[in-house]
Amino acid sequence: MLDNIDILWNSINKQKRKTDFDIIAWVILPDHIHMLMDPKDNNLSKIIQKIKMSFAAEYRNKYEMKSGRTWQNRFWDHIIRDQTDMNHHIDYIHYNPVKHMMINRPDKWKHSSIHLYLKQGLYSPDWSIFVNDKTENNYGE
Repeated sequence: MLDNIDILWNSINKQKRKTDFDIIAWVILPDHIHMLMDPKDNNLSKIIQKIKMSFAAEYRNKYEMKSGRTWQNRFWDHIIRDQTDMNHHIDYIHYNPVKHMMINRPDKWKHSSIHLYLKQGLYSPDWSIFVNDKTENNYGE
């Protein structure tokens, strides 16, 4: 995924120009991504489908492939119930590179919205140093 992050963002931005939705939090890892999205009044499954189709087409073109799978057929979704649930999922997303032992602090991972959250003061500068119980839950899995 990281080798083709430009294709991923192109596909996301192409869909954002066509459909109104917000990406609230995200992290891109070598073999998967996590995104917390607000589809507004749009169909989340259709948004994801179009992003994946766009990515697959650009990916196949880049690597001169005539066919082949680039994504798994499904994706996992969850309806956010309240602000606490939202906060837990945002934390999970930002902590995911640590969970997968790619780094020892979330703020060290380049491909994450955590940097926006830190810049906006939504996390304290030392948030990512401490492991808390929220990140040990299996949100998103």
